[in-house]
Amino acid sequence: MANMTNSIGLRLILHAIFLLSGTLTVLVGQLLPILTRQHSLNDLQAGFYFPAQFAGSLFGTFLTGRLARNNQFILASILGGMLMAIGVVLLNIDSFAISLVGFLITGIGIGLTLPAINMTVLEMNPINTASALSILNFCWGVGAIICKPFVDLTSNDSDIRLTTIVLATLVTSVTGLLFLYPLRSANSDKAGAIESEIAQTPIWTTSLAWTIALFNFVHVGFESGMGGWLTTYTDRFGTTATFRWLSPTLAYFVFFVVGRGIAPILFRYFSENRMLLLGLFTILAGMTITVTTTDVLFLTIGATISGFGTSWIFPTNISRFSRTFGPSATRRAMPLFICGTLGAAASTWLIGFVSNATGNLRLGMYVLIVSVLMLIVLQFYLAGKTTDQRVSDLR
Repeated sequence: MANMTNSIGLRLILHAIFLLSGTLTVLVGQLLPILTRQHSLNDLQAGFYFPAQFAGSLFGTFLTGRLARNNQFILASILGGMLMAIGVVLLNIDSFAISLVGFLITGIGIGLTLPAINMTVLEMNPINTASALSILNFCWGVGAIICKPFVDLTSNDSDIRLTTIVLATLVTSVTGLLFLYPLRSANSDKAGAIESEIAQTPIWTTSLAWTIALFNFVHVGFESGMGGWLTTYTDRFGTTATFRWLSPTLAYFVFFVVGRGIAPILFRYFSENRMLLLGLFTILAGMTITVTTTDVLFLTIGATISGFGTSWIFPTNISRFSRTFGPSATRRAMPLFICGTLGAAASTWLIGFVSNATGNLRLGMYVLIVSVLMLIVLQFYLAGKTTDQRVSDLR
C-alpha cells in the first residue's frame, strides 16, 4: 500500500512539473513584446531570445543523456526544475544580456526536465505507455494554454516581477518534493543490457532516418515559430481589450490540445500518412488566413485552424519513426529530438531576421508558410518510403 501511495504521489508531482514546464517553454513568446519594449529591441535582437532558450534546451538534453546512463531521471528532473526557477528570476534584471542568459538557463532546465520525466513515466507504465504519455503531454498542453492569460493577469507593459516570482515559487516548491524519492532507479543494469542489444539497429546510417529527422526539424520549427511570434504579431494589429484575453495565441494553444484529443478518433478512419497530410493542409489553410488578414478576428480564426492542424503532426512523426525502425528505436532517437530543437532555434530566429530586414513582421511570418510547404513535400516523399519499411529490410 505504501509503494502504491508513493507511486501515485510521484506521478502527481511529475505531472505538475510537466505542466509548469509547458508554461515555461512558451513563456518566451508571451514575454517578448514586454521585453522588446523594456530593452528597446528591434525584431532581430528580440529573435535572439529563442536561440538562447533552445541552445540551453539542447545542452540540457545532452546532460539528460549522461544522467540516463545510471537511470538518474529523478535527479535530472530536480536539476531541471531548479534551473528553470533560476532562469526565470534572472529575467527581472534590467539587462538584455542577462535576460538572454536567463532564457539560456531556463532552456537547460527544460532540456533536463522534459525527457527525464518522459522516461520516468515510461518506466512507471511499462504496459500502457501510449496512454500514460498522452496524459503527460496533455498536462504540457494545459501549461502552454494558461501561459498567455497568466502573463496578462500578472504583468503589465514594463513589469514582469509578479509573473516570474510566482512561476519560480511554484516550480521550486513542486520540484523540491522530488527529494522525497530515490534519485536513481534500481534497474540500470537491465537498461544497459537493453541499450547494448538495440545498438545493433543501423538507424542513423540510412537516409530514411535523416529524412524523418528533417521533417521533425521543419515541423518543430513551425510550432516554435507560431508559439514564439504569434503574440508579437498580434500586437502589431493594435488589439482591443477583448482580444487581449481571447487572443489568437490562446486560441492556437487551446485547439492544439483539443486536436490531440480528437486525433485518436480520426485515426480510426484515416491512415498515418493521410492523417499527416490532413494536418498539413489544415495548417496551410490556417496560415494562409494568418498571414493575409488585417483583422484580429480572422487572425484568431487562422490561429485556431493552424493549432488544430498541427496538434497530431509531432506525435505521428515520432510514431512513424518507431514503426519504421522498431519499438526499441525510441531509445536511439536523440538525433531526432536534437533536429527538432535546432529547427526551433532556426525558425524563430529567421522570422526575426526577415522581419527586421524588411521592416515587416508579416513577411517574417511567411517563413512559416514556407515551412508548411516543405513539410507537405517531405510527407509525399516519406509516404512512399515508409509504408512497408521495417528494420529487417535495413540489416
